[in-house]
Amino acid sequence: QVQLVESGGGSVQPGGSLRLSCAASGRISSILVMGWYRQAPGKERELIADITRGGTQRYSDAVKGRITIARNNASDSAKDTVNLEMSSLNPADTYVYYCHAAVLVGAEVRDYGSWGQGTQVTVTS
Repeated sequence: QVQLVESGGGSVQPGGSLRLSCAASGRISSILVMGWYRQAPGKERELIADITRGGTQRYSDAVKGRITIARNNASDSAKDTVNLEMSSLNPADTYVYYCHAAVLVGAEVRDYGSWGQGTQVTVTS
């Protein structure tokens, strides 16, 4: 079992920056990948960035160059955290953002997400 707790988000003017954080607890040694999704009302959830345990990053074309994902999974830490640094934000980045973790459980990979929580990011002047 993995628990994900988000923080950050809020309202920002176009061109501004925001930082989202997600702290995972529980079976953190089994977390393979952590990442961020976003979703607008009536639309499908989309993956915007993720990062493996070894630090390999992926970004969607919509955010590449404007967002940086970083992960802190020190072996002596009780938590695994992933941060999303967002800059040059524009109104099209207004979504609910969700944290995600892909966790190895036995021989299968299970998806955990903060789907019931999420954090709102609103970009407006």
